[in-house]
Amino acid sequence: MMRVGLGFDVHRLVEGRELWLAGVKIEHDKGLLGHSDADVAIHALCDALLGAASLRDIGYHFPDTDPRYKGIDSRKLLRQVALLIGQKGYRLANCDITICCEQPKINPHVPAMIEQLAQCMQCRAEQVSLKATTTERLGFTGRGEGIAAYAVALIETESEATS
Repeated sequence: MMRVGLGFDVHRLVEGRELWLAGVKIEHDKGLLGHSDADVAIHALCDALLGAASLRDIGYHFPDTDPRYKGIDSRKLLRQVALLIGQKGYRLANCDITICCEQPKINPHVPAMIEQLAQCMQCRAEQVSLKATTTERLGFTGRGEGIAAYAVALIETESEATS
């Protein structure tokens, strides 16, 4: 069986925080505000994977009220989500992520981001697509107030993966 899930996340940009996107630290004058490292790309991907497996959402599994997740590296959350979908008999077929922001420029970081995500999910880099877009200076992302990310994930049962 194949199943698809959609994820979305957004965090506000603030001074005094590191900027982590898709598991890569990016030099920037601001970072994303959140209970964890606020990696919007990974959070959107986690929600897409969890949704595809009918496992609710990232907030259900890793609530921001739980001190265990304060400042946590979101790659740890993605690894746990990969385990959760694996326990239901699924694995990633492919995923596609779009990061929406005006600054910083994402393109130079895309290969490293894909590698980080593939390592977390124990899949091939070819199964991970990541790209960035601006919002043409419209809305909160266009004004540089925050960064948003969308993700779609296709999961499959192990039997489909080998056929």
